[in-house]
Amino acid sequence: MASPPPGGKVNRRDFLKLMAAAGTVMTFTPFVDWGKFLPNPAGSISEKAKAQFVDGKVVNVNRFEVNHSDVIIYPRSEDETLNKEAFRTWQIIRLPAELGGEANDASAFRVYSMVCLHLWCLWQYFPQEGRKRGECPCHGSMYDPLTGKAFAGPAALQGPPSNVLPKLDLEVEANGDLSILPPVWSPNGNGIVGFGRYLNV
Repeated sequence: MASPPPGGKVNRRDFLKLMAAAGTVMTFTPFVDWGKFLPNPAGSISEKAKAQFVDGKVVNVNRFEVNHSDVIIYPRSEDETLNKEAFRTWQIIRLPAELGGEANDASAFRVYSMVCLHLWCLWQYFPQEGRKRGECPCHGSMYDPLTGKAFAGPAALQGPPSNVLPKLDLEVEANGDLSILPPVWSPNGNGIVGFGRYLNV
């Protein structure tokens, strides 16, 4: 094996090898399914669970205002430190009236991961007239409350599935409590937190 050049400097041949390796990595980066390397808040979940606010109270369709949002934790753990993890933080939105928010069933609600798909800041819902959108305070990515798709900002420039927020599916119980159906953590299912999902129209 050849000894390193004096002074620790890289010669031209080594530099070109390094550039070729970097170019190869950059060429194949877009084709890697990075979602499978991201942490999911839990593995496979096979039972439905009550939708619970941060304080542990159950979300009820009869006590949730139209065009309003709040934060829920899913999946909820016995460990309160884990419950503060960003990847377990979800925004539950009762849609505006013009988007069907007055219905007393699951169609009036949307639940999206609060982890922005750009650089993982936590976005929030703005119900004000003229806004009615999810918006990230870090770099201004904006999300459609009906679909979870980014329509402005850096997240909107990302290709599918990294431009649509992961979601949870809901069911309304007889007493009005909202339950979360077991999710499928994949881009073709409910999505992967921090990575996104394909929008099935």
